[in-house]
Amino acid sequence: MNLLFLINIIALLFSFFVIGAILGAVFSKPVREKLIAVLHLKRLLLKKSTHNPILKPGTNPWTAEAVLNPAALELGNRTHLVYRAIGMDGVSRLGYASSPDGITFDDQLAYPAYVAKNPEIAPYLRRYSPVMYPSGGSWGGCEDPRMVAIDGRVYVTFNMFEKDWVLRVAVISMSEADFLAKHFYKWEGPIILSHGTRDKNWVPFPEKIGGRFAVLHSIIGDDASHVRVAYTDDLATLSQETFTSPDPLQAPDDQIVWHYRMRSAGPPRIRTEHGWLVLYHAMDPRQPDRYKLGAMLLDLEDPTKVLYRSAAPILSPDETYENHGKPGIIYACGTIVKDGLLYVYYGGADKVICVATTPLADFIDALITGSQPSLAMMTHAQIQ
Repeated sequence: MNLLFLINIIALLFSFFVIGAILGAVFSKPVREKLIAVLHLKRLLLKKSTHNPILKPGTNPWTAEAVLNPAALELGNRTHLVYRAIGMDGVSRLGYASSPDGITFDDQLAYPAYVAKNPEIAPYLRRYSPVMYPSGGSWGGCEDPRMVAIDGRVYVTFNMFEKDWVLRVAVISMSEADFLAKHFYKWEGPIILSHGTRDKNWVPFPEKIGGRFAVLHSIIGDDASHVRVAYTDDLATLSQETFTSPDPLQAPDDQIVWHYRMRSAGPPRIRTEHGWLVLYHAMDPRQPDRYKLGAMLLDLEDPTKVLYRSAAPILSPDETYENHGKPGIIYACGTIVKDGLLYVYYGGADKVICVATTPLADFIDALITGSQPSLAMMTHAQIQ
């Protein structure tokens, strides 16, 4: 009996030792740090709505092929989208829809909110065919809008095709009152902002900086810790300014955090107390055929300076509706903040419109605390 008791005591002590050793290993400093990093990454992931896609191609000829890549604005207690629509002719026009809750869009305009006067159809194909030309871009019209309201006026920038197939960035505008009244015949413009032969996805800041308009025209800076911002007193004269705006297709690959190739800025910046939140599109070397969304925080005083980057994608094209069309594509052009929640509006598979959300304060905290030391210039290998 005493021997059996002694054996049980030894077995119990041994189990305590084993469990203690396991717990010690699991909760060692390196493992704890790894667990914390994983938790931070989870807090950075956007939650896709169960209602996705929230807008689909319509029965009108001008929306028949696709609705995608929406700009967004919270104004007059409603969420407003100005989205890109591709018609049966392959031309992109801008449509309009609004929602009381940011999810259900109960007011969708039956006609375009804006149409390019000269859509400049692609010269290398005589007739549009979604089979022969499955890409969501570069056929004709106006593409991929971004929208901000500054000093009582709504500004919409977009990619526009000009004569001889030159791609430029343009802006149209109207008063907030006319926008809320849906007086879309009152758009002023377009004004050409860019001056190169292939410029895309320039995004205005949602407020003036130092009394001047600020435009993020490239997320590719002189180094990984900078982006490019242009300033002007008058948007009509921005195209006359001299500055360099690299074409992402011509830029060399540069592996930073999780991506090796940056493609474009996403929605307009969001001001937070810790910096300007920027979402952008990039490609992961492990899945180079897929567009994913990253995040970075820019300095409030010097918005060309990158303070932090997310160590992993915050949104990836994993759902069926993000792959049924042009596979592996998410493309965000609009955000709003409503009751502390960040709403990110994006196109899925160059075909439909979707939304994903996250608590903004938690997201910013995870972006900062999960990026120590600063990930502005860290490579993917350093993070693994």
